[in-house]
Amino acid sequence: MRVLLDECVDWRLLRDLPEHQVKTLKQAGWEEIDDGALLQLAAEHFDVFVTVDKDLPYQQNISTYELTVIILRARTTKLSDLRALLPMLRKALPIPRAGEFQILSWRDVADLKAGP
Repeated sequence: MRVLLDECVDWRLLRDLPEHQVKTLKQAGWEEIDDGALLQLAAEHFDVFVTVDKDLPYQQNISTYELTVIILRARTTKLSDLRALLPMLRKALPIPRAGEFQILSWRDVADLKAGP
């Protein structure tokens, strides 16, 4: 899976996904591009765009793009909190949903640990 990490996602998260082709916005040279153009470019070169920008679904329409946008809703944007979402992210990546937003929340991780 070809994955692009938004600039607001700690770049070190890419080290936790060695089974995928992961690049950061900076590595792609796209850090100065606004969201609309960025999503178009990402759709041309990547399968999944990972961000922590919870407002993106209200700002952009991605239904026409061949791109899945995964929004990580951790407690904070610290790497340790983002890593708590890795099991859910690993499950979501192999099953891209082009043109859709997927939200992975720390609340769901807490619910999974609590059990039935």
